[in-house]
Amino acid sequence: METLANLESFVRSAETGSFSAAGRRLALTPAAVSRNVAHLERNLGVRLFQRSTRGLMLTEAGERFLVSVQGGLDSIQGAIADITVNAGQPSGVLKLNAAPGLGIEYLLPLMPEFLERYPAVIPDWTFDNRPLDLIAGGFDAAIGGGFDLPLGMVARELARIHVIAVASPAFMQGKNRPKDPAELSELAGLAMRSALNNRVRTHVMRNGVGVEMTAVQKPIMFLNDPDAVCRAALLGLGVCLIAMPYALPHLKSGALEWLLPDWHCDFGPISLYFASQKLLPAKTRAFVDFVTEAFRTQNLAEAFSGKTRVP
Repeated sequence: METLANLESFVRSAETGSFSAAGRRLALTPAAVSRNVAHLERNLGVRLFQRSTRGLMLTEAGERFLVSVQGGLDSIQGAIADITVNAGQPSGVLKLNAAPGLGIEYLLPLMPEFLERYPAVIPDWTFDNRPLDLIAGGFDAAIGGGFDLPLGMVARELARIHVIAVASPAFMQGKNRPKDPAELSELAGLAMRSALNNRVRTHVMRNGVGVEMTAVQKPIMFLNDPDAVCRAALLGLGVCLIAMPYALPHLKSGALEWLLPDWHCDFGPISLYFASQKLLPAKTRAFVDFVTEAFRTQNLAEAFSGKTRVP
């Protein structure tokens, strides 16, 4: 009878493509994972992986074996987690990821209440605008958009993000306000490049009756970070197209103006990413439930989509 450790090392190595990534997920050294897989191969009498300097590739026998054992392993781990982990008080280090603007403005303020409710949990935050490999990075949960959904992870949508046009009152002083997205070309623009491919993002905006129009900018500056774009707009350098979560605090304070309140671009969902429900440890389940409830009680989904009008 094969040990659970050998089977788990094989399945996680197949999912992540390396012993190192599997080790981070299992809290084992790469050598220990490799040893477990070697024991499994010796006991079965077949080679499950082709090993090279570029990583691991399943053999034909390995692919068949993965299909056979993966579902059963998840069921066993789910039963173990339900009995041993989820029955206990949430505790331990909780490794989390979010974009800096979103995390610092909206998630960190939730931490005092979270830590008061779960004092044995230690959040370990990483703030990064780039979509990361959540499994290879060993993250328990992440909040954001644009992540590839790896095997074993699920996404719970929290809100739809709208992109809007904003500028500072000082910049707009003495200027004609644009009537539609095309007229943004008459004002100095702050253009955002993608942090992934360095391309300038193009936004097709839609109004309340469904008319679509491309937002035309006249860039005087290019930036690749949403916090920097927002800061440049606050300095009065020009008009920017920015996601509502970044603009919202400044719209409330009056530091920025919403130029085309009837127009927006749907930028897609912001989601909470975490491991398959059956395998959630208590600390992760507590965080997922807490953040989901906070988004509901604070009406953040409505705010991020621009449905809550800013005074």
